[in-house]
Amino acid sequence: MTILKEIHAWSKDLADWQQDAIARLYTNRTLTASDLDDLYALAKAEAGIPDSKGRAPEKLQDAVVTPPSDPARLVQLAGIKDLANVNALAEGVRLPISPSGLTVIYGENGAGKSGYSRVFKQACRARDRREPILPNAKLEPKAAGTAQAVFETFINGNQVDLAWNYATEPPEPLSDISIFDTHCARAYIDNHGDFAYVPYGLDILEGLAGVCGKLKAKATEEKAANAPSDAAYSVLAREQTAVAKALNNIPAKTRPNDIETLATLSDAEQERLVILVKTLAEADPKQKAMILRQKASRFNGLKDRIAAAIALVSDGKLDELRTLIDKSNTAKKAAELAATEFKQTPGQLPGTGGEEWKVLFEAARDFAKISHAEHEFPGLPEASACPLCQNPLGADGSQRLVRFEAFVKQAAEKEAKAARDVATTAYKAIQLAGLELLIDDALSQDLKDIDPGLDAACSTMQTELKSRQKAVLQAAGDKLTWEEVSKIPDNPHPALAACIENLLAQAKALEATADEKAKASMIAEHLELDARRRLSAVKVAVLEALDKHDYCRKLQKCMEGMDTRGISRKSTELSRTMASQELADALNNELKRLKVHELRVVMKPESPGGRTQFKLALQLPGGGTPAAILSEGEQRAIAIASFLAEIKLSNGRGGIVFDDPVSSLDHRRRWEVAERLAEESLARQVIVFTHDIYFLCILEQKAQDAGASLAKNYIRRTHAGFGVHSEDLPFDVLGTKDRVGRLRRMLDDVRNAQKDGDDDKHRKLTAAAYGDLRLAWERCIEEVLFNEAVQRFGEGVMTQRLRQVVVTDDDYCEIYTGMTKSSKFEHDAAIRVGRLPVPDPDELSSDIEKLDAWRKAIIQRRNQVAATRPSS
Repeated sequence: MTILKEIHAWSKDLADWQQDAIARLYTNRTLTASDLDDLYALAKAEAGIPDSKGRAPEKLQDAVVTPPSDPARLVQLAGIKDLANVNALAEGVRLPISPSGLTVIYGENGAGKSGYSRVFKQACRARDRREPILPNAKLEPKAAGTAQAVFETFINGNQVDLAWNYATEPPEPLSDISIFDTHCARAYIDNHGDFAYVPYGLDILEGLAGVCGKLKAKATEEKAANAPSDAAYSVLAREQTAVAKALNNIPAKTRPNDIETLATLSDAEQERLVILVKTLAEADPKQKAMILRQKASRFNGLKDRIAAAIALVSDGKLDELRTLIDKSNTAKKAAELAATEFKQTPGQLPGTGGEEWKVLFEAARDFAKISHAEHEFPGLPEASACPLCQNPLGADGSQRLVRFEAFVKQAAEKEAKAARDVATTAYKAIQLAGLELLIDDALSQDLKDIDPGLDAACSTMQTELKSRQKAVLQAAGDKLTWEEVSKIPDNPHPALAACIENLLAQAKALEATADEKAKASMIAEHLELDARRRLSAVKVAVLEALDKHDYCRKLQKCMEGMDTRGISRKSTELSRTMASQELADALNNELKRLKVHELRVVMKPESPGGRTQFKLALQLPGGGTPAAILSEGEQRAIAIASFLAEIKLSNGRGGIVFDDPVSSLDHRRRWEVAERLAEESLARQVIVFTHDIYFLCILEQKAQDAGASLAKNYIRRTHAGFGVHSEDLPFDVLGTKDRVGRLRRMLDDVRNAQKDGDDDKHRKLTAAAYGDLRLAWERCIEEVLFNEAVQRFGEGVMTQRLRQVVVTDDDYCEIYTGMTKSSKFEHDAAIRVGRLPVPDPDELSSDIEKLDAWRKAIIQRRNQVAATRPSS
């Protein structure tokens, strides 16, 4: 099991936020401020502090962890093709790679090397994957798709194309290919500024420990900022009350509900507190109690008078009167209808049946009792005299009296009279009702002393009752509608009853103070209620303190979960079991091969803060830390050594990819790195991206010295985009033979321009060809004539190569002639001379062939000289 696998298995028992941190560290190695904010929020959420953004932890999945290298499997890259949506790389390009030996991919700055490098980093084994693959900035965002490519590989000799997509997990065999670039280098050497060497995987534990430390510091700072204060309630807490007990139990036992309950006094408790305050402050409680009882008695009388007055003009009385009047009016209408019918009887005098007539008829009745005492009115004999006119009645008169009597005594009339009498009684009851409440000045003052509002309510009641009485009578007389009668105002009866009860309670309390035991109980009760009243004034501060105590408790739980001892123990365990002395020896060996002799790796007995056991120490008499002494180039050499040491111990056979490995390296270290990479290419596939043409030449020489195969590729920018592979390397990096070949192809372009009759193009191409021909002569002198004994920017003079070197007068003449003619087109012609005539293509061809013939002749002569010259 690899260190990464071991750490991943171990992490599954960690808190969710720590698993999220490990997942982030696996991907990015270095966390941003935003990452730390996310992790801090997740840690607090696990401790019970809700996250306003609702962030959820993401764990490292089993499938994501890079599998260990398979020593039985050989994965070789043969090329990468069908690239799409990768930075500004041309769509569908293919970059060939030699499956074995050393492949150098040269491209100038901005040619597209970084695009290829990012694909390798995302698809293969890379220690730092922070650089994202971006779409072409020149395209609309909606037109940009997911980055993808196809890796041409040989797996154990079998050709296999592996499709890679940025949005999915890369093909597993590609994990055998390891990547080194500038960012990976920083991942190796920028650990706390002391260049601790952290084996691949252990840096995750170191990063986790660092995260814990930063978050713990953040939690500590936040806890200090939220420290609760008891200043608002410290005085209350020193008393001997239930409130003090609750305050002193903060935060262990007291909860917010306890404070809410204690700080909330009911209306009865508030009134009781007022009574206690007044009672305990009274000098002569018995006299005061008597006065209060008398006042309560007067209030009680007023309460009864109000109740009696309201009863006289209540809604019930109003409804009763209204009903009686309605009945009387109805009966009256019925009687009037009957009278109308009677009056319409034929032969009767006008007014018969009317009120005046009724009075006359009743007088006749009374007179008949005297004049006709022997008969019952109206049953008088026909021969009798009429009581009214005293003429003989006759048959018609006698019948008329009987008919008149029947009309007067009919039921409608009686009912109308009865209804009228009842309604009149009800009306007079309201009319004569006594509504005086008898609120004199003394009673009014007593009411005002207790509650001015109550006095006003009673006075309003007196006024409104009389107004209502008047309105009822007006409605009964049809001067108002019944709906216009004013409503009875709010009855002050409940308030009066409460006042009476309160006065009696005060009196009782005052009378109780004569008993010392009862008084002591009242004092204690007053203390408790008063403490609760004062608690209500500082309740917000107390609840805030409780919240802060709870918040700080959760922060403390957070901080306890950020302890690094468990991480340190795991780091120590892995350092001892999986990062052994063998690893340190491998790194020391690489440092030695890269000529970084001042440094060596030593083992440390501990891993404080979850950090690794391995440290770099300077082998200098004066001591000092690497951070203070090493140059940037030396740091890069250390990073390369670390990378190669881990590759060696991984037991894998996969290739390695370098992106600009000699960035920041000085002249001498370029040679050492080139030599090391050439040696490594004998054991595994080595791919190097570089923009340094000088480094390319060094690699070529070191590969030749080591007997390693070297493939040179060239990528450039074209109209199709960046990263386009070309078979033609820049002229600068070609040897003399290849330069001659390039010149021959240039000659073809010159011939075509002449054939087309394009003089300007013909002149331009010819001048360019002669310029390159001059460079070819210079390269031939260094490479062929002097047999590379001395090379520009070379690491030394190779004297053994002089064994084949001979320089003759003819050589001088050939060189002088060829260089002179070629140089004519490199300089500005004098105005008086004018433009030089352009050689025709055949002349250019002759000059190119002269160089190649001389080259071949020198090589042949070198071989002959070497055969005759002594070797020492």
